[in-house]
Amino acid sequence: MKKSEIKFVVELDSENIPEKIKWDATDSPQGSLSEAKAISLNIWDQKQQATMRIDLWEKDMPVDEMKRFFIEAIGGMAETIKTSTGDDIMAEEMHALCRKLVKHLEELNRQ
Repeated sequence: MKKSEIKFVVELDSENIPEKIKWDATDSPQGSLSEAKAISLNIWDQKQQATMRIDLWEKDMPVDEMKRFFIEAIGGMAETIKTSTGDDIMAEEMHALCRKLVKHLEELNRQ
């Protein structure tokens, strides 16, 4: 059986706030650590019937990038729910939220 490993390396400052985030995966074509500004990892615990979350971002990540990161994450989850379950309604509601949030960011940028 083939196995794949995903590795995250987080450099912390003296107050344990992330300064650098790097990642690598067994199947990555780069074969070395790549930089990232944020990680949002959700893990389903079937025994607890609950989601465990790990959210990390570098302390210098701009707020507008953080907001775009979450909009894109929601859009990606919408595609995943559609592909994995065929639930078009749930996927469209999530996409509708993304469109609403993009509009909100555009309005903020005009101010």
